[in-house]
Amino acid sequence: MAWPVIAVAGGQDDLADLSIEELANIQVTSVSKRPERLQDAPAAVFVITADDIRRSGADSLPEALRLAPNLHVARINGYGYSISARGLNSGASVLSNKLLVLVDGRSVYTPLFSGVFWDAQDVLLQDIERIEVVSGPGGVLWGLNAVNGVINITTRSARATQGGMLAAHGANDGAAGAAFRQGGTSEGGVAWRAYGKYARRDDSDRVGGGRIDDRYRRAMLGARAEWERGGDAFTVIGNVHQGRLDQPQPGEIAVPGGPADLGRVRSDGANLTARWQRALDDGGNVAVQAYLDHTVREAPPLFTERLTTTDLQFQHTLPSADAHDIVWGANYRHSRDRVGNSRYVAFLPAHTTQRWGSLFVQDEITLRDDWRLTLGARAEYNHYTGTEFLPSARLSWRLSPQHALWASASRTVRAPSRLDVDAWVPGQPPYILRGGPEVQSEVARVIELGYRGQPAATLSYSVTLFHHDYDHLRTQELDPTRSYLVFASLMEGSGSGIEAWGSWQAMPRWRLSAGWTALHQRLRLKPGSNDVAGLRVARRDPSHTAQLRSNFNLDDAREIDVTLRRVGEMPASRVASYTALDARFGWRVRPGLALSVYGENLNGGHAEFGSSTYWAEFERRVGVKVRWDY
Repeated sequence: MAWPVIAVAGGQDDLADLSIEELANIQVTSVSKRPERLQDAPAAVFVITADDIRRSGADSLPEALRLAPNLHVARINGYGYSISARGLNSGASVLSNKLLVLVDGRSVYTPLFSGVFWDAQDVLLQDIERIEVVSGPGGVLWGLNAVNGVINITTRSARATQGGMLAAHGANDGAAGAAFRQGGTSEGGVAWRAYGKYARRDDSDRVGGGRIDDRYRRAMLGARAEWERGGDAFTVIGNVHQGRLDQPQPGEIAVPGGPADLGRVRSDGANLTARWQRALDDGGNVAVQAYLDHTVREAPPLFTERLTTTDLQFQHTLPSADAHDIVWGANYRHSRDRVGNSRYVAFLPAHTTQRWGSLFVQDEITLRDDWRLTLGARAEYNHYTGTEFLPSARLSWRLSPQHALWASASRTVRAPSRLDVDAWVPGQPPYILRGGPEVQSEVARVIELGYRGQPAATLSYSVTLFHHDYDHLRTQELDPTRSYLVFASLMEGSGSGIEAWGSWQAMPRWRLSAGWTALHQRLRLKPGSNDVAGLRVARRDPSHTAQLRSNFNLDDAREIDVTLRRVGEMPASRVASYTALDARFGWRVRPGLALSVYGENLNGGHAEFGSSTYWAEFERRVGVKVRWDY
């Protein structure tokens, strides 16, 4: 793991007024763990800026992630999302497990299923500095599970959020929320901010009529402090959050062992992150980060999980020597997982402790002024399969200051989770399914070829071709010696495609941005497997997605934003292709006070993902936001 270094071209803290040329010079850290120009990064990385989020009208983190054309963001119900890059979005949030997500350097991955509970990721959107979305493997720098992409969320420094902020929003579907922030600096030079938010939403409508029990209530409080002493910089961030989520089945659900009444999901947690960085006299720097993350998730009648994770990270960037720029580091993580089982599902053993440890090194070699070769490797130990080796090579050719070609080859891995190995369904005999003690790590070997160019000061674009070869993908197999299914690793295949996006400053007050992806997957079962149903589930991805955004400033106080999104058909889950039209009108009433009106799905409702039995109809929606900075 690593943590972000906040650096913006030209020394600007606010990305709202950056031109196309300045946006290309934004410094990102997700590709090489050191600040580098976006234009120079040898990877498919898209940056969502704070101004992008503000002008999108988004009121949650998953909705803000729709801005990244290299992500497939699929809403399942009022609070559930399945988010992936480059395919294998398997039909439910708890099955999408090949995307690594970090918030200010803290991984929000859960070892229960190697994925993200998106309903628990409550970030104050007004405080986000930028989101770096890297599609493709990131195993060398970020470790296991960064198979198809990395989402690196960086919030603004406390010094950039002085003073106060109040915000509120409401929409015609029952969604509403409020947020606050207060920042200042102590006499000792400690910059700080405290913040909080509350959000709620009523039940969704079901396709074909009726309501879905997916109402939610969420609250979050947090604080951040920063200070410097000589050459040392310190940061401390803490958050607590609470969520109450109705389960989206109507009244009762049929599970092994008979029907069960559903209760409300409890999703609570607290985390604390501490970071120390020092610039060394020889030109290098060293950094240490530690975080403690505790979560509680009760999902009646299935299970309860209490997870406590401790993580320690070290990183050393050596001073440049001749043609070499070397960064290396180590990471140790410890998790204490306590599961309360039920008669419907059990994780055995119910209580377990897991440890991960890794070492990585990466060397950026300047072959010539216009050629760079980046070689890296990580060795990472996990609880189930031992030590995995993750190598990578990237070659970049700077044709001119405005044009670059790059190519890469990598091996990355998703390690087994508790769901793969320890799950038993139902929670008592006779069993229907059990985890597979012989489950292997899922492996991806990836090659990429990319181009990033800025032929004019008003135009920039990026194109990436990719090919992923997968092996040991998870399947469900009938155990020949028993009468139940087991998890195995008998699927393989490949995914190939293209990702493209760009921006054009058509007029001084008008910017157009577009993105397009196409994906072709070829998955097949290995000899000895009969998991035909699993093969269908693994193919739940659209063959193409596209988006077009228009940002127009009527004058210095008023702006109009329009977004058109197109998502291709997903035959395996019987979700039809759909087009969504969103729009927003923003008005800066006076300095410090802003008002906006936004509309989503203005062309009509649609389903996006999940089981056809409980499809949510995401209908036309209109809302209002107000923000006061003081």
